[in-house]
Amino acid sequence: MNITFLGLGVMGYPMAGHLAKHHDVTVYNRTASKAEAWVAEHGGTMASTPEQAAQGADIVFACVGNDDDLRGVTTGAGGAFHGMKDGALFVDHTTVSAAVTRELYDAAQTSGLHFVDAPISGGQAGAENGQLSIMCGGDQDAYDRAEPVMNIYAKLCRRIGPSGAGQTTKMCNQIAIAGLVQGLSEALHFAQKAGLDGEAVVEVISQGAAGSWQMQNRYKTMLADHYDHGFAVDWMRKDLGIVLENANAIGASLPVTALVDQFYKDVQKMGGGRWDTSSLLKRLRD
Repeated sequence: MNITFLGLGVMGYPMAGHLAKHHDVTVYNRTASKAEAWVAEHGGTMASTPEQAAQGADIVFACVGNDDDLRGVTTGAGGAFHGMKDGALFVDHTTVSAAVTRELYDAAQTSGLHFVDAPISGGQAGAENGQLSIMCGGDQDAYDRAEPVMNIYAKLCRRIGPSGAGQTTKMCNQIAIAGLVQGLSEALHFAQKAGLDGEAVVEVISQGAAGSWQMQNRYKTMLADHYDHGFAVDWMRKDLGIVLENANAIGASLPVTALVDQFYKDVQKMGGGRWDTSSLLKRLRD
């Protein structure tokens, strides 16, 4: 199968690498040096535009930055939609608004293409280890074509509903993470102020109802004041902006999420835009 992958960031680079073990892969990245490095490591080919990369592909995957980036690599000048063959499938792993997802779904339909929104969770480690959770929206037959290929780097892949359902599910994911990381940060901060051994505290509470992925995978780096181990605060604020905009549109009340979003804004002001999301603890310490 001929595969194209657009966007070789911290997530896309290893995801495309997993695909290259099973399929012929052509890659595109806005910064060409990353595409050159990927080809040197994994083989395959690189292209100078998304349109060129998409020519002849059965499935085109994308993992870029935001709504505008996604529009640029699909319907913009030199975008993939202009080069994809009739009936080809576009799978978007970017976390974007449900509105742009539905917009591009309609554009794909008009162009004789298929579109699945497939945002991911699991962080850089999940991408590198092929253990991502993928939440999808789109037509069932399009999803059925995409699932076996996505399973190459997924531990769980599920269609939630029609176009946009994957992005809306990713919003639920970010809502849950925001409150959880703030709670974990406060617990570790409290333990420190109370003179307790943070590692001993986590060893006990992680085995009970308070346990979580964030606790298991981030507490040691948080206690060590190291925050370069995952999803960046800048990207989390982008995602929470999408969440809060949609919450306002549908009448959902998200007071804790809105508060944590402001806490992340504080972290940005501290110069921590590229720190990972567990840096909420540093805000409390400083």
